[in-house]
Amino acid sequence: MSVVARQGFKYSIIGYIGFLLGTISAIFIFPYDFEFYGKLRYILPAAEMLVPFVVLGISYSNVKFFHTVEKDGKKQNMLSLSLLTVLINFVVFSVIFFVLPYFYPKFRLSEAWKNKEMILPLILILSFCAIFNKYTSNYKRIVVSNIFDNLFPKIANLGAFCLFFYFAFSQKVAFAFFFGIFTLMLFGYIYYTNKLEKIQLDFNTDYFKKNNFWKEFFNYSFFGFLGTFGNYLAINSFMIGEYLGMEEVGIYSVLYALISLISIPQLGLFNISAPIINKTLADGDMEELDRFHKKTSLSLYFLGAVLFSCIMVGFPFLTQFMPKNGTMLREYEPVVWIWGSAVLVDLATGFNGNIISLSKYYRFNILVMLLLAGLTIGLNLYFIKNTDLKLIGIALSTAISLTTYNVIKIIFNYVVFKVSPLTIEMIFVSIICTLAITVAIVLPTFDNNFINLIYKPTVVLVLIYIGNYFTKIFPIEDYLNIRFIKSVFKIK
Repeated sequence: MSVVARQGFKYSIIGYIGFLLGTISAIFIFPYDFEFYGKLRYILPAAEMLVPFVVLGISYSNVKFFHTVEKDGKKQNMLSLSLLTVLINFVVFSVIFFVLPYFYPKFRLSEAWKNKEMILPLILILSFCAIFNKYTSNYKRIVVSNIFDNLFPKIANLGAFCLFFYFAFSQKVAFAFFFGIFTLMLFGYIYYTNKLEKIQLDFNTDYFKKNNFWKEFFNYSFFGFLGTFGNYLAINSFMIGEYLGMEEVGIYSVLYALISLISIPQLGLFNISAPIINKTLADGDMEELDRFHKKTSLSLYFLGAVLFSCIMVGFPFLTQFMPKNGTMLREYEPVVWIWGSAVLVDLATGFNGNIISLSKYYRFNILVMLLLAGLTIGLNLYFIKNTDLKLIGIALSTAISLTTYNVIKIIFNYVVFKVSPLTIEMIFVSIICTLAITVAIVLPTFDNNFINLIYKPTVVLVLIYIGNYFTKIFPIEDYLNIRFIKSVFKIK
């Protein structure tokens, strides 16, 4: 079994473990105290949103130019100067952060300023981690970094919350644990990088000055920096915390955990599809790319629509098993409908963005991501300041910006590459799932919520299976057999 295969298999396992840990915690544990959970979920996204201003895309250049510097024996030089630059950037960023209130006094009232003791150190730690993450990926080792990036934040959230709520420790102790986990993550990265190849700090700048290599390095870093602004989830968490409050951040995070179930089929898609996209683009075989694009997008949309349909009919009964009977979550049920629909549209577009990013037009992808970020911020401000919709407004903002983002990419890929993810079968999937949801909702509801939670989604699954049996949209029989199940657990 090859290194890549082993790493890919282990990467997927870690991803699913992290996903389950985060989802179960968000649904059954964190709703006990939305206020404190909201604080935890504000601090990390706020730091993540500001990290790009410190890293400035340097982490991406550590991948782009790795083989070049490796041939010249300057790997350690690149790593050392990258870390030093990040440290200098952080000092400059911190100075601007503390000077800003003198020019904009209202900044002192922001949650970012109130939580600066946690956010600023976290920015530095995450910035260093970003460098080590990309650097170690050059050794085709992605499992350990996935443990750090996927599991550690969830452990930090869960551990801090349990210390505060279940064991009655103070918020300071809980936050200390939270911060300690990320500090441990950084030391883990340093230890692991040193294990792959002994770290030898080299801050000499002669190599980068030669032939103006630093300019090429900086230019690529800058485009990488611009491409980091499409994280609408971090933007949403930050803006909800600033304008609506920490309790709303907590509710938003729980709803996101539930909605993210729809995206399960998308896990690992890029890693699997990237080699195929690369090959078809290199061969200029647009017909094969279009066929693969349509097939993959339909599969993602079908599986996502099935999960979405089950969530829709089961959500009201699921909340009954949540802390406080999920009363506050039920008030925001429209968020699940709106946001879930947007995620379905995203699934229907498949690997649209990956086609662009792997082609010579990768800069266009960056421009569209900037549009997504700008549109998300603008619409969030509009709905927050001009309506009383609160999280429903945030959901509408996300749906509009994410759909616009995907439509632009569909049009671009069709015009440039003559490929499209859309098929007539997607319409049939939508009709079948809508009918299944409608029938499940109008059917009688029992007094026992557990029975309803099982019975309603089961009805949906049976009706979708029947509809698919006659329309032959998705080859379910290829997946519901012993041979396929055995293949899932094969090592090779």
